[in-house]
Amino acid sequence: MHYDDHLDDRAPQSNDEGGLHAPPDLTGWRKAWWWFDFIILVKLARLRFIAILVVIGVIITQWDTLAAYYDKWTRPSQTAKAGGSNVEYFCPMHPAIVRDNPKDKCPICFMPLSKRKKGEQTAEALPAGIVNRVQLSPYRVALAGVHTWTVDYVPLSKEITAVGYVEFNERGQRTVAARFAGRIDKLYANETGQMVNEGDSLAAMYSPDLVVTADNLVQAKRRGDKDLIENARVRLQRLGIDESQIQEIMASDKSTTGVRIRAPIGGHVITKYVKEGQYVQEGTPLYDVADLSTVWIQAQIYEDDLVFLTRETAHGTAMPDSAGLEVTATTRSFPDHPFHGKLAFVYPHVDQDSRTVTVRCEVENPGHKLRPGSTATVTLHVSPQNLPVLQESATSGIAADMLKQGKVLSVPESAVIDTGSQRIVYREAQPGVYEGVEVKLGPRMTGPDRATFFPVLSGLAQGEKIVTSGSFLVDAETRLNPATGSIYFGGSGGSKTTSTVTNVRPSTPDDPDAKVQAALSKLSAEDVALVQSQKFCPILSDSRLGAMGPPVKVMVEGEPVFLCCENCKKKALDNPFDTLEKVKALRARNSAPAESTTPSAPMPKEEVPMNSSTEKENAAIKASLAKLSTSDRTLAELQKFCPITEAPLGSMGPPIKVTVDGQTVFLCCDGCKGEALKDPAATLSKLAKLKEHKTQTK
Repeated sequence: MHYDDHLDDRAPQSNDEGGLHAPPDLTGWRKAWWWFDFIILVKLARLRFIAILVVIGVIITQWDTLAAYYDKWTRPSQTAKAGGSNVEYFCPMHPAIVRDNPKDKCPICFMPLSKRKKGEQTAEALPAGIVNRVQLSPYRVALAGVHTWTVDYVPLSKEITAVGYVEFNERGQRTVAARFAGRIDKLYANETGQMVNEGDSLAAMYSPDLVVTADNLVQAKRRGDKDLIENARVRLQRLGIDESQIQEIMASDKSTTGVRIRAPIGGHVITKYVKEGQYVQEGTPLYDVADLSTVWIQAQIYEDDLVFLTRETAHGTAMPDSAGLEVTATTRSFPDHPFHGKLAFVYPHVDQDSRTVTVRCEVENPGHKLRPGSTATVTLHVSPQNLPVLQESATSGIAADMLKQGKVLSVPESAVIDTGSQRIVYREAQPGVYEGVEVKLGPRMTGPDRATFFPVLSGLAQGEKIVTSGSFLVDAETRLNPATGSIYFGGSGGSKTTSTVTNVRPSTPDDPDAKVQAALSKLSAEDVALVQSQKFCPILSDSRLGAMGPPVKVMVEGEPVFLCCENCKKKALDNPFDTLEKVKALRARNSAPAESTTPSAPMPKEEVPMNSSTEKENAAIKASLAKLSTSDRTLAELQKFCPITEAPLGSMGPPIKVTVDGQTVFLCCDGCKGEALKDPAATLSKLAKLKEHKTQTK
């Protein structure tokens, strides 16, 4: 009998349908089945529906947490492996390019990337004084308007500008006073401001005392008594009678009734005290006369500028006429007419309200254009020899010699970036590569054409190229917004492969010859000659020495070998025999003549003519010489070789023109400039030998 039939049989008899009691006639597995059907399949259907709703609610509210766990559980294993890897790939030529994928290439030079451990510094650390180093593509250099300037010795002067007032020269003022009592009979200078010359008659004066003394002189002359004559002459001189009037009295042989008062100096009558017919006593002032050929200008300078004044004037000592700082003054009346003079005195105290010091300038006044009471702008010119800060920094060598000539190693104001705590100048290490150099500068000074310069106390050397235009753009991009630096030098600074760096525009190509020339200029003359004979790296045969910066010099079995970068050093030293063989082959290839019909013995270095290079090198030399002016190109072709390295002129770019003891000399690169100027006699001697040898070979 089926279980369903059993249920149907007992259904009418059961009064507890829907209760919690199993039928009494069920036993064993039938009773267990009844309870399973009752609990799972029938009575708890509603509970299952409620449970499903609860689960859906939990999923909705905890979706983010569940999604995070899902990502963690389903993350690919190779991603975890890559994230934990301690290896990265970089470009030896552009160390800023760092990637995780070894198949990537440098976006700048398209070279394969090299392998290294993370955190390992393959490139040398920045030297002391170098704040940062950036590389710009040629397109960005042109777009930013970057211009360079060669650091050199420039004639400078420190200018201090101040405003003051024109005053009378106190040393040129005189007061004409009566030396005896009497009456003013006649005034010849009867106007205030009247111009008088020295010795001109100012007034005629009658005095009884003067008449008596003049009569004594006449009587002594008639008697021929020399003692009485001399006595009378002395008394008249003490009364202010000059020698000409005394001679006039003696010649007339008559006693005078009056005497003329004459001007002691030439100048203007600035005050007239008396009138005609007025009686005056002894010592009564008659006139004030001032000489306006020179005037004083009292100006105020800030106490910060006292350090630039000479030691004598700064301590309040009056300077003699031949000394003192040069001064230029202009007025509102004559703005285009400069007046010249000298600093005469510096007052020994400082005004506490204005924090200024009064200085006195004595200025020539041609045509009496400078009028007392008017305002004037004064500019004090301090030569660099008088600046203590420059004297301390240039104690010997070429700097001291140049300082004696008034020249100082300087940089233009536009090249200096003042951050408040640092002064930075961007130096061109090689074409497209710029280094932020922390420099110590002197005071702001004025150079040729009224341009503003800063003397260099430390940080830069003569001959180095610095950025004068566009330095703020370079500094702003690298300092304020480093992320955009990738647009300039092709790397985002990270190691992600999803870089959004854009390629540089091919319309502005790089100049490899200029880059090589700049890199080789940092080497000595002997190393330059060796690099020129080798030309290429023995490890990376297609890498030209100097294209990746200054070549790396290593000693392999006691012989100098040059490599393109530090990354090749290990390979070169691991296989010294192969390295030397490659270097020997490179030098033999570079020294072989381009066209040779008959074998001949190798020529000495000084006898190798320009046509011993390859046709490609000859074309490069001609292109380099073509960049010179016609006259310079003619002189360079006559000289042909560099007197320092004896390399053909033009083989390292346009020759460098220098003047050695008044004679024009051409050098192969900037690296030879210092050695050529260091020993002028030896340089000219080598040049003479080169020209003599050339004449003999002809």
